[in-house]
Amino acid sequence: MLIQITEKTHPVLLDIAYATPHNFTGKIVYKQSKCLIHPNALVCLEKAIVLAARQNLTFKIFDAFRPQAAQEALWDFCPNEMYIMPPSKGSTHTRAVAIDLTLVDASGVELDMGTPFDDLTETSHHGADLSAFSIEKKATVEANRYTLLGIMMTAGFDFYRFEWWHYQLFNPRNYELLTDDYGMM
Repeated sequence: MLIQITEKTHPVLLDIAYATPHNFTGKIVYKQSKCLIHPNALVCLEKAIVLAARQNLTFKIFDAFRPQAAQEALWDFCPNEMYIMPPSKGSTHTRAVAIDLTLVDASGVELDMGTPFDDLTETSHHGADLSAFSIEKKATVEANRYTLLGIMMTAGFDFYRFEWWHYQLFNPRNYELLTDDYGMM
């Protein structure tokens, strides 16, 4: 059973990207804008929310559970295993143990992470070469990414090295692939 996160149930902002055309496909993938997560991942997320709040930061969530049909659509659009897990292998999102998010400051402005969410380039990787940025921007981006990384890992999440926004539970393959689309498709 998955838990739905809303702006009423948790102090977060929701911007479920695949329910809008504001994602790397440029198309609406989800028919319903829902943020669903496995209860074990919710425990970690709730810890992360508290840690972020101590720094006057809030999370903006872009994606969590992803139905299998959506995973197939994303793979069809971008069959690159570095960024999209082949549906035959099963995504951590389709197991509901992954979450894509960023941090926003007290005025609701996203912290500068150097790239937008869903930027499928090397610049979005953890530890990326950011030498194309000014010294000041590079320092800011690295500090913001490390803040997000520190909060999420302290809360119990693992990171995905190719996407600064993606966090998941450790040992995600211990969780089954979900076949129900929970009304999102």
